[in-house]
Amino acid sequence: MIMEGYTVDLYQLRELQAIHTLVFETLGQPEKEREFKLKSLKRWGFDLLFGKKAGKATFFTCESGKREKGEKYKENDVHYEVEEIINELPKNKKIYAHIEMINGRAYLVADLREREENIEILRVPAGSILLAYFKKHRLHHLIQSLKNVGTASELVKQRGQEGKPVPYENLPNVARRFLRGAKDVEENAGFGRVALSYWGENKDKDARFRVSWLLPTIALFDINIAEKADKLLSAFK
Repeated sequence: MIMEGYTVDLYQLRELQAIHTLVFETLGQPEKEREFKLKSLKRWGFDLLFGKKAGKATFFTCESGKREKGEKYKENDVHYEVEEIINELPKNKKIYAHIEMINGRAYLVADLREREENIEILRVPAGSILLAYFKKHRLHHLIQSLKNVGTASELVKQRGQEGKPVPYENLPNVARRFLRGAKDVEENAGFGRVALSYWGENKDKDARFRVSWLLPTIALFDINIAEKADKLLSAFK
């Protein structure tokens, strides 16, 4: 039975795609948090500072190169005084970051932690920081494919007219290499899901396909994972 409002051709195409689209899942949940080095914070575009925030000695962050030692400033009605720009993490302190969802919007939250002491040093919209970080490190294929950002981010790449997906056995080598590489990235990230519809080539021998790839957003802030994902997407054409 064809549902009202759908043509026979469209309904049959969606049925074929629902049945034949290849789905590969790395079971698990997106990471709650990931440990990062101080240089990762700098890669995202932030400096770690020590000084006074609202009169209290603590650690905080600012945009890279924006503040100097000894500087006093006011931001969002809070007074700051920079006593030191941190270039090496104090002994026993570590940086952990996670994605926090508020009213459907993702935020990157970073904490400076030592045993039970936990200092929030960063809370910014994850999507804008992720794109700026991709741009800074020339990860152009990630920029082009990023569609939405939550605790997991969706990367989508599509080319050509839709059709019936071919089975795994008929995939070209580039598609198979992408799937193998995606599996390796997902194992490092701890979670992932790839949905691939490969529709063959058009009359000009150009590949027609759609790939949707879910990865933990916090893992994409790891430069090694981001670079591997970008390289894999660049080869899929």
